[in-house]
Amino acid sequence: MKTRRTLLTALASLTALGVLTACGSGEAATNEVKPEGKKGNGINLSPEQNRIHTAKVDAIAAKLPAAVRERGTLVLGVSASSNPPLAFRATDDKTLIGVEVDIATLVADALGLKPEFNAVSWENLFVGLDSGKYDGVFSNVTVTEERKDKYDFATYRLDDLAFEAKKGSGWTVKGPEDVAGKAIAVGSGTNQEKILVDWSAQNEKAGRKPVDIKYYQNTSDYYLALQSGRIDAYLGPNPVAAYHVLSAGQTEVVGKFSGAGAGLQGKIAATTKKDSGLVAAYAAALDHVIQNGTYAQVLKRWGLDGESVPKSEINPPGLPRTKN
Repeated sequence: MKTRRTLLTALASLTALGVLTACGSGEAATNEVKPEGKKGNGINLSPEQNRIHTAKVDAIAAKLPAAVRERGTLVLGVSASSNPPLAFRATDDKTLIGVEVDIATLVADALGLKPEFNAVSWENLFVGLDSGKYDGVFSNVTVTEERKDKYDFATYRLDDLAFEAKKGSGWTVKGPEDVAGKAIAVGSGTNQEKILVDWSAQNEKAGRKPVDIKYYQNTSDYYLALQSGRIDAYLGPNPVAAYHVLSAGQTEVVGKFSGAGAGLQGKIAATTKKDSGLVAAYAAALDHVIQNGTYAQVLKRWGLDGESVPKSEINPPGLPRTKN
């Protein structure tokens, strides 16, 4: 994951090499991003987000614990090092923006509360939940069986991975055989690396070529390698791929798979301390914004229409426990 300052450096590098074009000129150049030559509005990166809002629903607000309802704020944690479009800094290097922030804002709206965001490191999200500092976390948290021991979940997005290739590649990835002998970049130590390594082993066992797995340090390095033809595809989180496709216009998603691997669809969820009394309110608020269409507007804004869910589930089956 990258900081906002690192993101701006990466965007500048990509722009210089024709991978990404920002609109405007001077300091305003990073206020909006879109593919070169595209007409109309691009993705707004400025602090003036004109966020989508919804009205308070008294029946849903009544589900809140009295202490939270009377306080009037919803104290939430988000990762300070997320990649766009999850949660990241606007061009003022201060304002938090992104799909996670927008969805959390809709939930707070429906509950009649003011959201108070705290951007911290990934591990401190859970420290904050454990200590009771945060009412919840909206930060691309996947439901797992291990996490369900300590936390309650209300789902709001699918957890998907994506293969991203150059636009017009004419290539579709449906399974291991489609990446045999291909050069695929992936982040070291990630769940997607585990999947790719497993696919490579399956190919070798079937007499096919293994996957030529490549590793790079930065997101910008992956995309430069893709544009130069040094790799055939990049396997990473679907939100990051979808954002890059929407903003740069030079790549396409050629395959999408559950982040939980074969046999289970991973789910991203609002996360709260177990038995805090908040999860039912979160699920009801999410169901409300799904039904009234504001949820769909937020996902479309960030290019994540394909990760929508029809309803929020409380504590659904999660990724299996890690075997010792």
